[in-house]
Amino acid sequence: MQVQRIDHVHVEVSDRDAAAEWYGHVLGLRRHDALAHWAADPMGPLILEGGDGHPALSLFARGCAAPTREATVAFRVDGAAFVAVCGALEALGLVGTTGAPLGTKDVVDHDVSWSLYFVDPDGNRIEVTTYDYAQVLAAI
Repeated sequence: MQVQRIDHVHVEVSDRDAAAEWYGHVLGLRRHDALAHWAADPMGPLILEGGDGHPALSLFARGCAAPTREATVAFRVDGAAFVAVCGALEALGLVGTTGAPLGTKDVVDHDVSWSLYFVDPDGNRIEVTTYDYAQVLAAI
């Protein structure tokens, strides 16, 4: 077997619609129209797609329970998008994994890539990363 790509990641949320709105606002993900029928089942997934039109996240309602795992979902962006996110951190109101507001001081330099780590409103851990190292280094 040869895997082609990751199809999607399951994310547990307290409110699928509110989470879809947040992921749309912060990451530009949108509802996947062709798979929208699965969300008719309250226990089914609400599928979000990325800019390539492929499924990216499956949002599953889990009530108000704490997240059941400490996994991180990482999204790759290009250097320009990463710099733009860094410039919009205050407006986005993102919260870091420590619970403090996310700021430019939280940009992590991995020597070959740059990352920001934060949580969604349900406490799921998110990473935005770019491998356009030189472009970001010149801009921040």
